[in-house]
Amino acid sequence: MRFWDKVKMSLEGVVIALDAIRANKVRAALTISGVAVGVFVVVAMGATIHGIRQSFHQDLEEFGANTFQVRRRGVGFSSCDGTDENCPERRNPRITLEDWMAIRRLPEVSSAMAWMFGQGDMTYRNRTVRNVGYDAQSADWIKTDIADVSPGRSFSESEHDGAAPVIVINDSLKSQLFGDSDPIGKQIMVGSLQMMVIGVYHTKAGFLKAMDGRGPDRPRAVVPMMTAWRRMPVWRNMLIMVRPRPEVTREEAMDAVTALIRGRRGLHPTEPNNFALVGMERMLEVFNQLFGAIFVVGLALSAVGLLVGGVGVIAIMMISVTERTREIGVRKALGATRGTILWQFLVEASTLTSFGAVIGLGIGAGVAAVIRANFPSVPASVPMLSVVAALVVAILTGVGFGMLPAMRAAKLDPVEALRYE
Repeated sequence: MRFWDKVKMSLEGVVIALDAIRANKVRAALTISGVAVGVFVVVAMGATIHGIRQSFHQDLEEFGANTFQVRRRGVGFSSCDGTDENCPERRNPRITLEDWMAIRRLPEVSSAMAWMFGQGDMTYRNRTVRNVGYDAQSADWIKTDIADVSPGRSFSESEHDGAAPVIVINDSLKSQLFGDSDPIGKQIMVGSLQMMVIGVYHTKAGFLKAMDGRGPDRPRAVVPMMTAWRRMPVWRNMLIMVRPRPEVTREEAMDAVTALIRGRRGLHPTEPNNFALVGMERMLEVFNQLFGAIFVVGLALSAVGLLVGGVGVIAIMMISVTERTREIGVRKALGATRGTILWQFLVEASTLTSFGAVIGLGIGAGVAAVIRANFPSVPASVPMLSVVAALVVAILTGVGFGMLPAMRAAKLDPVEALRYE
């Protein structure tokens, strides 16, 4: 069969498929809906995960590929997640202020940013914002968080070391407490402690920040670590972000930090670490594990939708074969081969499923746009690979489930078909 003959037959199959949709609206709707749901689930999840991964990578780049965290416990998924009283990691000593100070003095370390978290009501005159999260950090926090402070400034080393009652608030908190007025130099109450606002910081949207409440759309503040340690209620499970010197590799810095903390804790050579050093690649590994599992669940749901669509394809195509038995007989009598009949019915089946794929793609792209508009930290978008994959899977679904009725049509005896009433 020549190429243009195949094109002509394919177009004819598309037209016949559209006629079948009009003639069997309920069955066609079931088929198209099943495929559309299957494609939508994959596309929407793929777009969301693509956006989260992009944001996640951006967050890691901001921290720096060479940085690592010193934590009480590691990160990841295991049978022992730290909530179990018998979990060995739960018995790990906390990272202390003295640990942080010792790490800062290591010659391999360029900077070590200490980090603790707290929460409290913040009040200015008659305005109160409830349960505002705040980060207790060292004076070099701005180097790692990549935040821009304007108007105002961040706190100095002397303010940090002297536990000065100063606070830097983000745009969202500034808007809720002060509206359009200038907050610099104003006194606010953080719980029972009076603090002076010295700056307003602006941070980029990011998935990691959104997950722990530090996104630009959530009210948040930064206070000096020593102020929080001495005068405020904070979660005293400290985290330290370490950045090695340029001439030092991350592995060398990690070895130095490990030796330091083991020595401070008096661990023998045979004893395991009772703390964790976590590199950025470990964070990425945990991310891939989590969202890989979510995507597998999405694929399973998608498969159910495609199965429903496939059953609908069989039903519609079987009806089509029965209704067009005489037509098939005429075509065979005029010289149409089995391959020609088979091709035509497979094109019809693929057209039905492709119709569903296009609808699913459209809905998925719409959901991605809604996510992007409402969650700036997740730049969800539909990758071209997802579009191509959705169309290919839809066509293969049509071919796979349409094969049985197509083969039945191709095997019809022309004489018997012409006698069919």
